[in-house]
Amino acid sequence: MLTILFWVFSILMLTSAVAVILFRNPVNSAMSLVVSFLALAALYITLDAFFIGIIQILVYAGAVMVLFLFIIMLLDLKAEARRRLNIAALSGGIAVLGGFVVLVVQVVKSLPAAAQQFPRLARTGFSDVSDVGMSLFTGFNLPFQIVGVLLLVATVGVVVLSRRTLR
Repeated sequence: MLTILFWVFSILMLTSAVAVILFRNPVNSAMSLVVSFLALAALYITLDAFFIGIIQILVYAGAVMVLFLFIIMLLDLKAEARRRLNIAALSGGIAVLGGFVVLVVQVVKSLPAAAQQFPRLARTGFSDVSDVGMSLFTGFNLPFQIVGVLLLVATVGVVVLSRRTLR
């Protein structure tokens, strides 16, 4: 049963994430992002990570999305018109993505800890928060740093994509 739920929520999350990119109306994209966040929270909960699932709903699906919708409505953003495909920018983006993937694979392969299975969360008398914190900063430091780099790249990408052209 959990395997079926995992696949259902995974497909829902990926489909709504693709819809965020494909929709031209910013409000529709924001609503698709909410669905993606909720499906991700459901995945966390099916993996017995209740704390992270609840935080995902409260922080991302709640607070962050309210902020996004507030900004969309404040700026009065309308549906974006289709632009011509810039082959040079697309080629550069694909080259940067390929270089990043190659670099991450090389770094992960060079680490002996990457060949081992992920350790299970240690059950202690502490709360989930301290367990997650200890595991994050001791056993999962490299994936944590990679996610940080991905978030930075996504932030720069949003800034570049949202830049308006001068006429």
